[in-house]
Amino acid sequence: MNEATLLDAPAETETGWIRWLETVGIDDIGLVGGKNASLGEMIRHLSTAGIAVPPGFAVTADAYRALVSSSGLFGEIYTILAALKDGTTPLGEAGEAIRALLVEAELPDGFVRDLRAAYRDLGRRVAKHDPAVAVRSSATAEDLPDASFAGQQETFLNVVGETALIDACRRCYASLFTDRAIAYRQAKGFDHLKVALSIGVQLMVRSDKAGSGVMFTLDTETGFPRVVEISAAWGLGETVVQGSVDPDSYLVFKPLLADTTLRPIIERRCGAKARKLVYAHGGSSRTRLVDTPASERRALLLDDEEVLTLARWAVAIEAHYRRPMDMEWAKDGDSGTLYVVQARPETVQSARSATTFRTWQLDTKATPVLTGSAVGQAIATGTVSRILDPRDLEHFPDGAILVTEMTDPDWVPLMRRAAGIVTDHGGPTSHAAIVSRELGVPAVVGTGTATQMLADGEAITLSCAGGEAGQVYRGTLPFTSEEVKLDTIPDTRTALMVNLANPGSAFGWWRLPAKGVGLARIEFIISSIVRIHPMALVHPERVADVADAREIARLTRGFADPTDYFVDRLARGIARIAATFHPHPAIVRLSDFKTNEYAHLLGGAAFEPVEENPMLGLRGASRYYHPAYREGFALECRALKRVREEMGFTNVVVMVPFCRTPGEADKVLAELAANGLERGKAALEIYVMCEIPANVLRAEEFAARFDGFSIGSNDLTQLVLGVDRDSPTLAPLFDERDPAVTGMIADVIARAHACGAKIGICGQAPSNHPDFARFLVEHGIDSISLNPDSFVATLASVAAAEKARA
Repeated sequence: MNEATLLDAPAETETGWIRWLETVGIDDIGLVGGKNASLGEMIRHLSTAGIAVPPGFAVTADAYRALVSSSGLFGEIYTILAALKDGTTPLGEAGEAIRALLVEAELPDGFVRDLRAAYRDLGRRVAKHDPAVAVRSSATAEDLPDASFAGQQETFLNVVGETALIDACRRCYASLFTDRAIAYRQAKGFDHLKVALSIGVQLMVRSDKAGSGVMFTLDTETGFPRVVEISAAWGLGETVVQGSVDPDSYLVFKPLLADTTLRPIIERRCGAKARKLVYAHGGSSRTRLVDTPASERRALLLDDEEVLTLARWAVAIEAHYRRPMDMEWAKDGDSGTLYVVQARPETVQSARSATTFRTWQLDTKATPVLTGSAVGQAIATGTVSRILDPRDLEHFPDGAILVTEMTDPDWVPLMRRAAGIVTDHGGPTSHAAIVSRELGVPAVVGTGTATQMLADGEAITLSCAGGEAGQVYRGTLPFTSEEVKLDTIPDTRTALMVNLANPGSAFGWWRLPAKGVGLARIEFIISSIVRIHPMALVHPERVADVADAREIARLTRGFADPTDYFVDRLARGIARIAATFHPHPAIVRLSDFKTNEYAHLLGGAAFEPVEENPMLGLRGASRYYHPAYREGFALECRALKRVREEMGFTNVVVMVPFCRTPGEADKVLAELAANGLERGKAALEIYVMCEIPANVLRAEEFAARFDGFSIGSNDLTQLVLGVDRDSPTLAPLFDERDPAVTGMIADVIARAHACGAKIGICGQAPSNHPDFARFLVEHGIDSISLNPDSFVATLASVAAAEKARA
């Protein structure tokens, strides 16, 4: 190897070592690096879309090449790297030696002159003497479609004055050889000596007075491509990127963004945001980490209009680059203006197959000791290795589970060796989360107390298989994993749908070729996300339990009216489920708690009677018009109305459960209409569950009132056979395939079709019994809704049955 193989001779340009960002684009990565090229691309081509990028300039990679060539550093760097490669020099020693060479090297002729001139010109452009700037490293092998290089080089914030700028540039050059950057390039197969460094000098956005964050044009956990995921925290953005705070999070559904009358924000979560990074005044440090005031911790950083603006910018950036993107944004606290400060290709989920995915499932039930944000969808077991400083990596055994407070790029060499990762701090877009996804290592981040709760050497299991919430369990729990190949699945005449209950795990199934959601249970969203009895929010004065009242006040804090909390949480949960297979229908069943189940909600004991047989008591349709619950039912209606009309999910179909008589159906339909959900208006369809023998025997009367039926085989079997479905003693008698039950189902399918009504099934039986699925196909059922984990196997049974029937 000789010097010519490393670096071409620096190209002479009319602007010397400087290029203003608006003069470069994505084709200039070799000249100004990936970060600067992307900023220039956005300024040149996306300003017309309203996307704001702070002004600035790039110091070209030619300056770095000239530095290495003119100072005679190449040979010394090559020698050190050769010693690293053959193992005679450790990584830390090699990196430190190269960085010292670059920091102390004499800068090329004209470099300081051009840098000073450009900085003064930037000051003139923004009418400010010595403006504060961000000085960012931009490597020529960075922000590429197959390698993000996220966080490998340094960024220096709040740099003020020419002397400070020159010093920051020296340190940028040295950061090309941080230990983490060397390790990353080795892992990715990049030649250290063929990578050069450009520097971006950009006007600082005063996000220290407001906030900043990151956003992706897909769901970072599942790869679901039709959302924008936004994280936000007060202060400068490094806290979000590094994962040192738990940020606010937002999800926006992309297909509905074009209609500016809609607000398709399907998740809005307030994070803890305990600390923030702000400007420092005096001293050697330019920034400082301070505690966030309580008022800011409780407040969301972005309002809905700002969230939608950022989401539309993200969609425009994705459309321009024609691939999923990972972006950083900032809000100026002086002007209130939003800016995009970085955009690079997303390199993890976008690289995964759309036709193959792996499912994971715990084989036993257990109580988690910790919860946090799930990263990935896998399960891992191992022994805890509690490490608080990445310099202690020699104490970390390969295949252990790393437990630490948070990570930054210095941790990457250690993270590669872990079977799993658990952190105290951070969110789904933190450094720990981003790198864990790229490495394919499951992680549970933001647990709060992992480093206190977990001891070195103890065996634990971490599970990211349950949706957006990850769990950590003590001990080694058994689990199974299965690869699903979707490209081998045949088409079927019968519409195959899925049953979804947990909004947090819904996106995990987006690759399935489902024709919609056949059953979404409102009661699950209420019990797991809302947690409060709706009547306790309508009449809080009737909640006598002090502990319940205190928890209700905590959960509803920030809402002007406590009932708004219920509507907001329920609406966003429904919307997330409806988004998964949009525009296919999402059939949302109104709440079907029994009185004993309602009583377990916060404040519920004050509103629920004690019944001898809740299974046959005040449940389903009978509750909605009952004076004791009518006001609570109105909140469910408000949430559904918001999902359909304000968010735009008109694919939501409302379904009434446990409706005993046509007269009761009339009362429920009147109650729905009084609350703004009128059948046929705004294309609203309303279905009824077929789970009572009366629904079969009077099918024509029900068909005249509803748009379709969904057979609930569990309750129908219970009531036809007179068997308590929850009784272990009678379990052998509970069989959906009993001729009495199948006779009822065959009868109602025929009668529904004779009336021109649609009919499907959402019970458990087709998932459990392939022969039952064949029976349904033989009788011409329109749709079958399945549990997601049994979808592929049952689809094969349905396809075979259709083929045999043809």
